[in-house]
Amino acid sequence: MKTKLKGISYSKYGYLFSIPFVVAFLIFTLYPTIFTATLGFTDRKGLIQENYHFLKEDIFQNFKSVLENESFKTSLKNTIMIWVMNFIPQITIALLLTAWFTSHSNEIKGKGFFKVVFYMPNIITAATVAILFKAIFSYPKGPVNDILVSSGLLDSEYFFTNSRTASRLIVAFIQFWTWYGNTMIVLVSGVLGISPDIYEAAEIDGANGVQTFFRITIPNLKTVLLYTLVTSLVGGLNMYDIPKVFLNGGPDSATLTTSVFIYNQAFAGSYIYNRAAAASMIMWLVIVICSAVLFYLMRDKDEIKLNKQVKKAKKEARMVAKGGVNEWRL
Repeated sequence: MKTKLKGISYSKYGYLFSIPFVVAFLIFTLYPTIFTATLGFTDRKGLIQENYHFLKEDIFQNFKSVLENESFKTSLKNTIMIWVMNFIPQITIALLLTAWFTSHSNEIKGKGFFKVVFYMPNIITAATVAILFKAIFSYPKGPVNDILVSSGLLDSEYFFTNSRTASRLIVAFIQFWTWYGNTMIVLVSGVLGISPDIYEAAEIDGANGVQTFFRITIPNLKTVLLYTLVTSLVGGLNMYDIPKVFLNGGPDSATLTTSVFIYNQAFAGSYIYNRAAAASMIMWLVIVICSAVLFYLMRDKDEIKLNKQVKKAKKEARMVAKGGVNEWRL
């Protein structure tokens, strides 16, 4: 009597374990995204409005209203300005620390301790950090004012939170201080993924630390740098917690970001859900376009050129083979 052994398939268990994530994604991510996208084309206003309809005369009316809104223009300008002000020092310090931690010529003691210290601000919640810095720069009595006045750098207390420039700089510094450690960890992980043989060959050829960093480390980190740039762009354009908790967009809308503007449109007394949804979709388009531009600018040109050469060689090989077959038939 012959027995037939059946193979045991465990793939179904993988699908079972993925069900909770899929259900949560559909309910809490996909549905709200689709609902928000459609809400921008309706006349939905008010907290308890149940009957709302799609716009018939001009379906892009809400989008036009948002783009013509001066507060939205100001918030978009502030968002881009604050992101640039915090990202440039963030990526600079992160690269310097990465070069320091991954140096093959200078061995540093206590690397793990310093990494934890630099990454620590990222663990603290953004709202907590905003409240902390609001207390530090408070007027008239605050730690910063006390230090500056007692040291003679200022004759009297300075109202930091009442200055447009100072407020923007503080928000940008908070963003930088919170995220530079995370950026450093990502870059260090990328460097550790580079083959040590390349560094050994460079060291044998007599390359110094600066040459090794700029000619080996940076080119091999292009993909990681692109990831860091895109994620920072997305997070910067969605900046909400710190500007909202720190000064609620003030003073005089100096720290008003697009996310704070959207919140004010939807929940801060106005309840203009359709315009808030339209503003959200506009910001989504801005993020998509900026990300696409970054991907295009930082693409690997050498790899693209190599792929074109491979395709051309294959095409020529097929043509030669086809011509040989035709000659053989003749």
